[in-house]
Amino acid sequence: MEKPLVSVIIPTFNSEKYISDTIISVQKQTYQNWEMLLVDDGSTDETQTIITIFLTDKRIQFYPLEKNSGTGVARNFGVSKAAGKYISFLDADDLWKPKKLEKQINFMQKQNLPFTFSFYDCIDEQGNSLNKRVEAPRNLSYLQLFFCNYVGNLTGIYDVEYFAKIGISSIRKRQDWMHWLTILKKIKTAKPVPESLALYRVRDNSLSTSKTALIQYNFAVYRQFHGFNLVVSSLCMIGFLFTQLAIKPFYSKES
Repeated sequence: MEKPLVSVIIPTFNSEKYISDTIISVQKQTYQNWEMLLVDDGSTDETQTIITIFLTDKRIQFYPLEKNSGTGVARNFGVSKAAGKYISFLDADDLWKPKKLEKQINFMQKQNLPFTFSFYDCIDEQGNSLNKRVEAPRNLSYLQLFFCNYVGNLTGIYDVEYFAKIGISSIRKRQDWMHWLTILKKIKTAKPVPESLALYRVRDNSLSTSKTALIQYNFAVYRQFHGFNLVVSSLCMIGFLFTQLAIKPFYSKES
């Protein structure tokens, strides 16, 4: 029996330094029935040239957008082109461990889950381990996700036959969090594969390293995505900050 097709959506923008390793990490998967949709968001470096080298692999599709429109638009375009039973996401500077898809699809099938994610390890810009593993609640509820994005974008997979294709917000930041909130609102709880299956690259200019930007963009999620007024959004931010400072650290371990 043929294994179901997994669509891997990778938006790129000036990613020449890392994109080769990212693509290769997918090619090295023990689960081989996948398609890769690379959507370039107007790169001005050598990203597009590097990608063309990999197009001899017929599982890889490349879509250069006409202008820079933001990661959400690029991901949405990838979703529109996806043909897989499952849709997964990977950023152009992150990596998958070789058994990521195999273990995750097996986990979903055995437990009859329409969505899952996994833990992940952190690396620096040079690919060196930061000895940090990011975990998550074993039964993640919508309320928990409402105050903290426990789902690493590089680990989430959902079943298209269950959800249909889910549109992604064009807001330039935190589209992944809004995406997972849409999913959890329907299924109420989600289970992660309880091991690290991916490598998240922490960069000096990344959102995860800028606390001020993180607060600003999360506040925008409460205001724009949820549609709350200023007072309610501010109260939600208090809950978010409490979770970030007092609860989430318990899910960060030495790897």
